Amino acid sequence: MKLNDVVLQNVLRKGVVEIIVEEEFVNLLQEGQPLRLKMGFDPSRPDIHLGHVIGLRKLRQLQELGHKVVLIVGDWTAQIGDPSGESATRPMLTHEQVMANAQSYLDQFFRVVDKDRTETVLQSEWFGKFTLATVLDLTRRFTLAQFLERDDFARRYKANRPIAITEFLYPLLQAYDSVAIKSDVEFGGTDQKFNLLVGRQLQSMMGQKPQQCFIMPLLVGTDGVQKMSKSLDNYIGVDEPPQEMFGKLMSVSDTLMLDYFDYLTDVTAEEVEEMRRALDADSANPMDLKKKLAADITRQFYPQQDVLEARAHFERTVQRRQLPEDIPQVGFKISPSTVSISPDDADVGTRQINSSEQRDRVSIADLIWASGLAKSKGEAKRLLAQSAVEVDQVRHCEPWIQLRDGVVIRVGRRRFARLANLDQSP
Repeated sequence: MKLNDVVLQNVLRKGVVEIIVEEEFVNLLQEGQPLRLKMGFDPSRPDIHLGHVIGLRKLRQLQELGHKVVLIVGDWTAQIGDPSGESATRPMLTHEQVMANAQSYLDQFFRVVDKDRTETVLQSEWFGKFTLATVLDLTRRFTLAQFLERDDFARRYKANRPIAITEFLYPLLQAYDSVAIKSDVEFGGTDQKFNLLVGRQLQSMMGQKPQQCFIMPLLVGTDGVQKMSKSLDNYIGVDEPPQEMFGKLMSVSDTLMLDYFDYLTDVTAEEVEEMRRALDADSANPMDLKKKLAADITRQFYPQQDVLEARAHFERTVQRRQLPEDIPQVGFKISPSTVSISPDDADVGTRQINSSEQRDRVSIADLIWASGLAKSKGEAKRLLAQSAVEVDQVRHCEPWIQLRDGVVIRVGRRRFARLANLDQSP
């Protein structure tokens, strides 16, 4: 079935930086034959964030036009680690670590993409059969000079930073994935362009029709500076609770939210431009637009009632500075030299922190970490230095805190805890 121009332009332009080769891709689409759409994930860390969702939404769109998604779980390449954007060699992961991470990817992947129209494969299905002769045959097809054209390799080589031989293998292995599954189209971010083109070249060398390369934009994270990344802690995970997702989306800058509308919602390019003009002319309230954005994206993962509750929670706790109705409890027990901190969150568990000479006085950074309000004591100290900590709705800048039953601690905009003295009888 030939696509009409509106549908075709939506496929080609929305959330897309470049298509190599666009004319060839359009011809394939208009022929009406089901295409094999390749997307690979290296589960070097668990969980999928909104940066991944840009490509997943495009896959879902093409699935609905009758095409087949082939999801490759990079159980081999994740052990090497793709150095895209990195300045140093990544640590190797064990296969067990990779497969544990892969399970969360698979669970979350199908919150966007239709599972019934997806084929999921592990790289080990073909790499497990590789011999040294196969590897050598693969490496002889490309030169070192070709790989040093890749931006991250070139920067590191020029700066005399180490590049492991295994890292040069990464693009080759990703390229061979395209050969193994007979990919028609591969999807990846702008930082993956080199790898996608190597796949296209390798297919030609091995007698296959070269794949088309769909280059997606990189989503800037909540810090407003760097691409969304779990390692930079500037990400919004698709599995985060609705209140957390909504609140993080509300923290996105006014200018950046237009990219989020473009890449992550069904709002048209014309509507995005209209929003841009309205913001420039001060005729639109950025807060209202951002609430629309947060609701739209959160609704893609949660029921409408959860979205309404998340919005009400944001308006109550951030806009009106009121305390949430349901604050998690963090229990404490004081002993001669330490304090036991027991959050409601079973994943955090009970932690011991040191007390001062006054047994009920502890480091606020230690308490924030032990309560699960920060991932590390270092992060807790940074939050304190940034004046992002409140005690009973008063900004707290002192390094110590007096433990008292009923005290409410707030970290950032969305993290709360109410202290409860477990030594007191009910």
